[in-house]
Amino acid sequence: MGTGQPSGRQMTRTRINARLGAGLAALCLLALVALDVLVSERSLSLSPLFVLAPLVACAVLPTLPTAAFATAAVVLAVVSGTWNDTWNTPQYYVRVIDVAMVSAVAVAVAGVRVFREGRFERVAAIADVAQRAVLPRLPARAGHISAAARYQSAARDALMGGDLYDCVLSAHRVRFLVGDVRGKGVGAVEQAARTIRAFRQAAAVLPSLTEVAQDMSEYLAQFFDDEEFVTTLLVDASDPATLTLVSCGHPPPVLVRPDGAAVFLEQDTGLPLGLGATYTSVTVPWSPGQRLLMYTDGLSEARDASDVFLSPLTLAAALTADTLEVALDNVLTGVRRHVPGGQLTDDLALVLLENDSVVGGTTADGQTFSRLPLHALDEVDTTATRTGVEQPPVR
Repeated sequence: MGTGQPSGRQMTRTRINARLGAGLAALCLLALVALDVLVSERSLSLSPLFVLAPLVACAVLPTLPTAAFATAAVVLAVVSGTWNDTWNTPQYYVRVIDVAMVSAVAVAVAGVRVFREGRFERVAAIADVAQRAVLPRLPARAGHISAAARYQSAARDALMGGDLYDCVLSAHRVRFLVGDVRGKGVGAVEQAARTIRAFRQAAAVLPSLTEVAQDMSEYLAQFFDDEEFVTTLLVDASDPATLTLVSCGHPPPVLVRPDGAAVFLEQDTGLPLGLGATYTSVTVPWSPGQRLLMYTDGLSEARDASDVFLSPLTLAAALTADTLEVALDNVLTGVRRHVPGGQLTDDLALVLLENDSVVGGTTADGQTFSRLPLHALDEVDTTATRTGVEQPPVR
């Protein structure tokens, strides 16, 4: 969580800029003094240029160091009259006054700059805390599920955009959400927060995911304009034996087995929330050791220099890392390698789940179930079962 203080990287960059600025100001002042001493022409004096040193300093240094350079420039301008024989001439006094006045302005500019930078840091710290409050931190463990998440904003100075994720945990339910709000900026963040709130209100009490999606869509439609909507993927992992999914215009998740084999969990995709009224769910087998990657289109629509999209299935090997945290780090590395310059052009949210249930156990409804050992997973088809309809195996 944010602490309200500048990050270590920001502090290091500030120190480096300050040292470079101080070095450049000192070099500028020394070079100008040397040239002024060497110039033999009495009518040519470089002392008015001494003010360049405090002007350089005021751009990157605090008020006191800038004042030190300003004082040095004025003193050297005064002393310059001795080596260029301009002492007590009208031009000499004009030059000294000019250096003194511009140096004073440089000190004032440094003071204003420092004040504004401090105010900006305070506002940025508040924004940091606010964004982190909107985007929750998933628990590392939720019953028989291990979970990890990552968020990468495409905006340079933002922690969060319109992508989102969340989870709802109760005595009988373990449900997850990944979504992507249409739009950018503060408006998208506001709608992302509203989507998370709608999910928490519905997922904690409604018995089925289809009802959750319908309730969320009805609620959000009241706040969206004609061009606003949010694509979402809802996942119910309450039963250690199965996963239930509802897609509201969202890319399909990736199921990864312990041996690295990966498939999309394709399903009928309903309209995005805010546009749709009814939704359908799909239920698939969910075996120990299997992982489920939920993501936003910042992953599936990442393009390389040739405009080729990144397929999430190509990251299957990265998803089999020893821990979920390392697996997601590997995924982010793979995405950055794919896009030009490693710079994301769209926000990216990732949630990775793993079934940590043991062989045999009890479901949320109190029913017992049995589980094949991990080495027998290759013999099991990943078959999607929709309400009353048997679907072909997922390939």
